[in-house]
Amino acid sequence: MTRRFLALALLAVTLNACSSSPNDLYADPRDPIEPLNRAMWDFNQQLDEAILWPAAQAYGKIPEPGRRGLLNVAENLSEPSYLLNNLLQGKVLDAGSSLWRFTLNSTVGVLGLFDVASAIGVPARPEGFGETLASWGVIDGPYVMLPGLGPTVVTDRGGDVVDGMYFPLDNLSGGASVARVLIKALDTRLRLQEQQALMDNSLDSYSFVREAYFQNWRNKVYDGNPPPEPQRDEEPLDDDFFDQFD
Repeated sequence: MTRRFLALALLAVTLNACSSSPNDLYADPRDPIEPLNRAMWDFNQQLDEAILWPAAQAYGKIPEPGRRGLLNVAENLSEPSYLLNNLLQGKVLDAGSSLWRFTLNSTVGVLGLFDVASAIGVPARPEGFGETLASWGVIDGPYVMLPGLGPTVVTDRGGDVVDGMYFPLDNLSGGASVARVLIKALDTRLRLQEQQALMDNSLDSYSFVREAYFQNWRNKVYDGNPPPEPQRDEEPLDDDFFDQFD
């Protein structure tokens, strides 16, 4: 699924770049401040090259079990917010899973260091307040490239602010909050390196990342089963095109 999307996004960027004129370079209605966002994208690229990627490489030298344990602790702190957002979306069973996970991992799992819940078949059901707002029909808002944080829409990032007000995140010290965010950021950067070549080979890496973000955001909002997007005039691609990426 991921490979097929990346292939489609790359093709879309290629076709758009070939067919667009200078006057419609900034023509995506989801991205009304594209010139500013592109400038921020360039800044983030320089920031990544100078700081984030070297830091992620250093972090990657920690043995995988150690990195997994640190990430487990960071993720476990979010379980109460997952619980509340699942309830707000009417997903009672998923809320129960979040409660059970937080209880097990915080006790038997030594404050979340070990993901005991997943080991016994209780999967994570992550839901953010931004996804809750989207499920209630709140519009995404404009696409924004944030300094150091990357792509988002207003609903998504605004929801993160609310999630940070839930227990136990609201009780974390400044140092603990920074450590949690840093662990998740470095882990994400390491995983994104797998798609770095695809982005580097695209004709327009900015557009490539924007399409990838919106695909991921829709998958989160619709729990991996988004409705079909409005049809365009282009002929649909058949499976033979995607087979080369499988």
